[in-house]
Parts: sequence; C-alpha cells; structure tokens
Amino acid sequence: MGLGSFFHNQFIDILQWNEDEDGVLAYRFPQANCEIQYGASLTVRESQMAVFLNEGQFADVFAPGRYTLTTRTLPVLTALKNWDKLFESPFKSDVYFMSTRLQLGRKWGTPQPITLRDADFGMIRMRAFGVYAYQIVDPQLFFSQISGTRDVYTRDDLELQLRNQVVSTMTQVLASSDVPFLDMANNQSLMAERIGAALRSQFAQYGLVLDTFTLENISLPDELQKALDNKISMQMIGDLGAFGQYQAAQSMVLAAQNDSGLAGLGVGLGAGVAAGQVMASAMNSALAPTTQPNREAEVADGANHADVANLPPQMSAAQLQLQQLKALLAQDLITVADYDAAKAEVLKKLLAGDEA
Repeated sequence: MGLGSFFHNQFIDILQWNEDEDGVLAYRFPQANCEIQYGASLTVRESQMAVFLNEGQFADVFAPGRYTLTTRTLPVLTALKNWDKLFESPFKSDVYFMSTRLQLGRKWGTPQPITLRDADFGMIRMRAFGVYAYQIVDPQLFFSQISGTRDVYTRDDLELQLRNQVVSTMTQVLASSDVPFLDMANNQSLMAERIGAALRSQFAQYGLVLDTFTLENISLPDELQKALDNKISMQMIGDLGAFGQYQAAQSMVLAAQNDSGLAGLGVGLGAGVAAGQVMASAMNSALAPTTQPNREAEVADGANHADVANLPPQMSAAQLQLQQLKALLAQDLITVADYDAAKAEVLKKLLAGDEA
C-alpha cells in the first residue's frame, strides 16, 4: 500500500448513493480494499435502504437516515466481530444500496398466443398484455434471492424473470377459472384482480411487493377473430331461408322500378328463394322431423305447373311472377305498396308485349 493510499484510508468515509442512473435497483458502494473507517458517515436517502455485509455475512440493514458507523450503530456487526471494546480501526465490509422506489408502468405481454380450453369455442389461442408496478420491501431477501454480489443490478435484469412469471401465472389462473373468453374480455378488471392476487405471493418470495396489476387487453389471433366474426354474423342472420326470401323480395322491388330489371325477374327471384331454402335445409335437416309427402298438394302443384307450361311464354312468365309476388306479400316480406307497384309493372310489360 502506497503512502497516499494509507493517508486516504485514514480519512472518515462518506457513504451515499445519488441514483444518477434510472432503472438501477441495487448498487455496491465502491470502497477501496472493502475498508470502511470507524466513524464513517452513512447517508441513506428516502426511497433507499442500505445492506451491510461483513465477510459474506449480513451485518445490518439501514433505513433512510444519516448514521455514524461505530460499534454502537453496528450492533450485529459488533457481535459478529466480538468487539467488546471500542475498536477504532477500519473494518472490512461491503455496502449495497437498494432502491425502494415504486417501479411504475412496467409492461408485460404474451410473446406468443397461449392455448386455453373455452366453454363456448372449445380450444382457443389467446393473447393478452398490460402493465404492473412493484417495489423492493425486503432488501436482505432481494439481495440473497435476486441481485447477489453484482456491482450493479438493473430493472431490466429483473423484469425478464418477472414477465415470464406473470405470463405463467396468468395462464394458470385463466385456465382454472372456467370463464368463457367473451366473459373474460368483458370483465378484464376482475380477471386482473385474480391474477394479481396469485402473483403477490410469488413477488414476496423475492423481497418485492406487487403494487398494481392491470390487464389492458385480451384478444384472439387474427385468424380466430375472423372466424368469431363470421359466427356472430351467422347468428345475427338467423333463418337462412327467410333471409334468402327477404333478399329476393328486395331485388324484386328494385327490379320493378327498373325497366331492364324485369326481364330476368322470375329467374332471379326463384334463384334467391331457392338458395335460401337449400342453405336452410342443409342446416336443419338433422333436426327436422320425418313427414309423409302430401300427395294432394303434389298433384295440385303439378297441375298448376302444367297450366303455366301450356300458356304462351310471355303470359307464363307473367303468371309466375304474379304468383311469387302474392306469396311474398302473404309472408309480409314486401309491403302492399311494393306489391301493387310490381304487379302493375308486370301487367304493363305483358300488355305492351301483346300489342307488339
């Protein structure tokens, strides 16, 4: 040891940490040869705590305040060293400052969608993200479990582990809750409370306290969201047969107002109704009761078709269109005004054709 170092070590030390850099949770005070002078001054600011280690053993933990380091203010260290007298000489020790500030707005999220069993949709893949806040409340436990003897331990070092813990706990809570996805999305605050309650005990084992936990969003991957949107659309449509007839009725009203539209009216109307009936039949065939065919109705229907077939082409098409209009009116799929307007247009076209 040089003469300069010898004289330097004889001066009273001032131990403090100004937290010049944001995001540092634990900081080892740089002490030459790990020697702290007897009577040194220790300043622990608000939002900090200090941990003393002597030869690898915990000596004392200091809360915010200003201390003069003597055998009277270091009772645990004194007992470890068996100092029964005021031994006024440097003692070898390490001092670690801990930041106890509240770490706000820490983000978490699922890097990949998680797979859950859902009561409504079966197996689903779900994504979620949010924020949380925490702080150090037990510096000794945090040192022994997390930061260790590193000179600097940062928030980024810790939160890789914390985020994984959050996602793992969230998955377990949601999987065991038996709450359908749609109810989760509508009650995010309630789900956040359940996840936060499960996380607090896990944070406590690291010397941390979880202050707040927020679940900002629960969603499905794009392809599953599209499938859900399609299912909701089908439920809103309801009876596909009635929906097809409604679309055909709307087409008829528009065609009656357009001279060029009446030429294919019969074909378009029949196709629209038939499409709706085919789709409805495909979905309801498994539930429909088995019935015997009505022979009388078939004979009458066949006779009607035969009559129409024997008429001239223009009158046959007009009669079919008028029958379809009357059927739609009977089912309240078009209004009386729509029926009258379309009927008048059909008859007008029929008479014009006869004159020609």
